[in-house]
Amino acid sequence: MNNSSIKRTTELLRKLVSIPSFSGEEKERSDYLRGYLSGFGIPSEQIVHNLVVRQPHFDAGKPTLMLNSHLDTVRPASSYTFDPFNPPISETHVYGLGSNDAGASGVCLLETFLHFYKTQLPFNLLLVLSCEEENSGVNGIRKVTEAIPAIDCAIVGEPTGMRAAIAERGLLVIDGEAHGISGHAARDEGVNAIYIALEDIATMRSTRFEKRSPVMGDVKLSVTQIQAGTQHNVVPDRCRFVVDIRPTDCYTNPEIMQILQPKVKSTLKARSLTNRSSATPPGHPLLCCVEKLGLETYVSPTTSDWMRLTCPAVKMGPGESSRSHQADEFVLIDELRAGIEGYEKMIMKYEVEV
Repeated sequence: MNNSSIKRTTELLRKLVSIPSFSGEEKERSDYLRGYLSGFGIPSEQIVHNLVVRQPHFDAGKPTLMLNSHLDTVRPASSYTFDPFNPPISETHVYGLGSNDAGASGVCLLETFLHFYKTQLPFNLLLVLSCEEENSGVNGIRKVTEAIPAIDCAIVGEPTGMRAAIAERGLLVIDGEAHGISGHAARDEGVNAIYIALEDIATMRSTRFEKRSPVMGDVKLSVTQIQAGTQHNVVPDRCRFVVDIRPTDCYTNPEIMQILQPKVKSTLKARSLTNRSSATPPGHPLLCCVEKLGLETYVSPTTSDWMRLTCPAVKMGPGESSRSHQADEFVLIDELRAGIEGYEKMIMKYEVEV
């Protein structure tokens, strides 16, 4: 990688930061990147606002490695000390909304794709810059995998400090509702829904899921919200609460619901059953690459578009997860350099493994 490559990548990221791209509103950023690629003579296609780019010698008879990151961002925190779309210029940093999560991964994967664009490999490279990752929207990566089902594995770009996440926990959010009977508190009337909810919460907290993942450990369950009552002297007939569960690869979300619902009196309703956990299969070429490159591995506590893929993957990218969704977001230019170098090494090693 030469200096012109990192300069081009840095300038591209600064431009992207200036283009608002909230979840579901990625069209302008996607259009800009399509024009950017056209400047290199590279055609692309859009599936909704997802940007898809193939090598010129794409061969359906070869396996396909997808390079994926997302175009969308969350909305900026109110505590930004500068305009998140017109941030200060620095010789060492790129500031602005989405610079770290996941603009850095996106531009580094794009630069990596440019490097290998005309290279004949024993596999196809497919670049996908997806939308609606942050809000799990219906027009995101799933639209791509529906249109291109033959994706064999993926590198998912997220800020990991170029460590390799070989697994990530899923997400199951449950809305619970306890039903009681209202009455006057002074006369000890009714059936207090709060007490029912508290009993059910205690039951769920004490539930032990028998299967323990050798990679992810135990299923994690936390009650994060509770709401009940209209005034001090009325026994509440309803109590609502929210349960945040981080599943492992030992359980599907429907299985967890089937375990919990019979144990409680409250009604439990999952917001989504599709945010599953993910893990790279032992012995997969991607995992072999990670091991041979000596990359640090870990289990990611955060979710990504990986959970919406059915193929094996690893999650890695420049930047740090701790900066994501924070005010005054930034990524270091040295991290962009490390990102491009790391992705290129990963692909060259993968070439050997397959």
